[in-house]
Amino acid sequence: VQLQASGGGLVQAGGSLKLSCAVSRSIASFNVMGWYRQAPGKQRELVARITRGGSTNYSGSVKGRFTVSRDNAKNTVDLQMNSLKPEDTAVYYCNVYPYVDDYWGQGTQVTVSS
Repeated sequence: VQLQASGGGLVQAGGSLKLSCAVSRSIASFNVMGWYRQAPGKQRELVARITRGGSTNYSGSVKGRFTVSRDNAKNTVDLQMNSLKPEDTAVYYCNVYPYVDDYWGQGTQVTVSS
């Protein structure tokens, strides 16, 4: 399985970005999909997850600012990020939840300037 994240970039604090994850097989077979991020010098962390049925869960640091969605027909998982903060700077990845090591892709860099 290949998961390709895209949509990252450089944005000013308070701005928005939308990340997209394209999956090489049907995501309907995966109950839970997740977005993770890894900031420099820090461990990778889960920021959002979504079940096959659309139930969502967010980390406290992004709740109210990020929105995760999935399209089981298109095999994509998106992450809408609003009110971005410098501390959101990281490489963002998508994976299943719990993650599978073999599924990590290249990720997409998000940089938020102050």
